[in-house]
Amino acid sequence: MSNQHERSPRSDRTGTSSRRAIGLIAKREFTVQVMKKSFVISNVIILVAIIGGIIAYSIFSGGDDEDRDVVGIVGDQSIASVISATGESVGSPVEVREVSDAGAARAQVESGDLAVALVPESAGAYTAITDSELTGTLRAVVEGSVASQATTAALNQQGVDRDELAAATSAAVVTVDAIDPPDPEAGQRVALSLAAVFVLYAQIIGFGMYVAMGVVEEKSSRVVELLLSTVRPLQLLWGKIIGIGAVGVLQLAMYGVAGVGAGLATGTLTVTGTALGVFASTLGWFVLGFAFFAVLYAAGGSMVSRQEDVNSTTMPLLLVIMAMFFAAFYSVGDPESTLSNVLSWVPPFSAVMMPLRIAAGVAPVYQIVGTALIMAGTTAGLAVVAAKIYQRSILRIGKTVTWKEAFAR
Repeated sequence: MSNQHERSPRSDRTGTSSRRAIGLIAKREFTVQVMKKSFVISNVIILVAIIGGIIAYSIFSGGDDEDRDVVGIVGDQSIASVISATGESVGSPVEVREVSDAGAARAQVESGDLAVALVPESAGAYTAITDSELTGTLRAVVEGSVASQATTAALNQQGVDRDELAAATSAAVVTVDAIDPPDPEAGQRVALSLAAVFVLYAQIIGFGMYVAMGVVEEKSSRVVELLLSTVRPLQLLWGKIIGIGAVGVLQLAMYGVAGVGAGLATGTLTVTGTALGVFASTLGWFVLGFAFFAVLYAAGGSMVSRQEDVNSTTMPLLLVIMAMFFAAFYSVGDPESTLSNVLSWVPPFSAVMMPLRIAAGVAPVYQIVGTALIMAGTTAGLAVVAAKIYQRSILRIGKTVTWKEAFAR
C-alpha cells in the first residue's frame, strides 16, 4: 500500500508533464501553420470563391419562368385563366399572352416567341398554330382547357348551377399512396454528399502530407535531435498530429460555415437540418479520418531523410485514400446500396461513407455510433504500431528505412 501511495504522485506528475509537453508542441505546430502567409492568402481566396460561387449560382440559376411555354390567344381572352389554371394543376405552368390577330400569331410562332397560338373559330372551337406539332404536356393543357371551357358553356346553357355541381363532385378525387415517394430534397442531399466527399478527400490528403513533410523537415535539419533532448518521441509525434489536425479542423469549419451560411442566406440550401447535420458529421469524421492517416503519415515521414523521398513510403496511403473516395463517389447515386452499407463499417472507408449516408438521410443512429467506435478503436491500434515505427526511425539519418526494418524489433 505504501509503495502505491509513493508512486501515485510521481505518476501524476509524469502524466501532467507529458500532457504539457504535447500541448506545447501542438500549440507550436498550430501557430506556425496558421501564421504562414500562404495559409492565410489561400484560405481567403477559397472562402471568397465558395461564397461568390454560391451567390453567383443563386443569381444565374434564376427561376423557371424562362422555361415556361408561351401560349398566345387571339380575340376573347376568357380561356386565358382556364389555360393558366390547367397548366398549374398538371405541374406544367404556362405563360399566356394576348395576340392582336391570326397573322401576328402566326408570325410570333414562326419567330419562336410563342409555342402555340389559339385562334377562335365557331362554337367554341379553336385552331392551334404551331411550328411543327402540338405534343406532350402542352397539348394536354390546351386541349383540356378548350374542353373545360366548352363544358362550362354547355352547363350554363342548361341552367346548371356550377357551385352545386362542384359541391356534388368534390368527393371524386384521387389520393396517391406512394410506397416509395420521391424525396423533394434529393437534389440538395446529393450536392451536400458530393461536397462532403470532395472536402474530406482534399483535407485528409493535404493535412496528412503536412504531417509527413513536417516530420521529414525536422529530421533532415536535425531539429528533431534537439527536440528529443527535451521531449519523448511519442510526445513529439502526438503534439505534431494534434497541432496540425487542429489547423485542419479550423480550416474545414471555415469552409463549412461559409458554404452553409451562404447557401442558407441565398436560398440555395433549404434543408437546414440536413445541412447542419452534414457540417457536423464532416467535422467529426475528418477528425477520425485524419487521426487514422496522420499516425501512418508520421510513421512514413520518419522513415526517410529527404522530402523528395516521402512519396516512396506514403504512396500506399494515397492509394487507400483514393480507393475510399472512388467508392464514395460511386455510392453517391445510391447511398443505400449494399456496397455503401458494408464499407461504412470498414475503417478507413467509414470516414467518407458515413458523411455521405448522413447527408442522404439513410444512416441510422446505431450505425453512426457503431462505425465511429470501430474507427476510433482501429485508429488507436494503428497508433501503437505507427508510434513504434516512428520511435525506431526518427533518429536514423541517411538512407530510407524499409518497412521490414521499421517493423523489426
